[in-house]
Amino acid sequence: MKKYWDYLKYVLEHKKNVFIECWKRGLYIHAFTHDLSKFSPIEFISYAKYFYGTKEEKAFSNFDHGWLNHQRKNKHHWGYWVDSSGKALIMPQKYIKQMICDWEAMGRKFGDTAKWYYLKNKENYILNPITIIYLERELGLQ
Repeated sequence: MKKYWDYLKYVLEHKKNVFIECWKRGLYIHAFTHDLSKFSPIEFISYAKYFYGTKEEKAFSNFDHGWLNHQRKNKHHWGYWVDSSGKALIMPQKYIKQMICDWEAMGRKFGDTAKWYYLKNKENYILNPITIIYLERELGLQ
């Protein structure tokens, strides 16, 4: 049970941090609705086991299944905007802003910024060139 309690505390802290970042940008509805799918059993149980469980639980957590569900349910993840052939679709600006809020919220917890997170991970992303232009403008890179 401790793993579920620990994961719940983590999710609530993340939602609080996203709320703060969304509020700054005027994304009031998303401030409340961000990552609600993390409370679904497929995500909550697999994430709790993966991040807070024993080695055995981590190995059998179905984390990849939970993560795939999360990306398919949340338009603020770049993976939502990759079609079945692997082609990156244009990500609407409001979801780019929400994604940045998500990254800023992670930065609040781990002591970095959305810009740093993007620069560190951008080689792993599949993004449409138009999405990249807007994202990098929002991050102050252009």
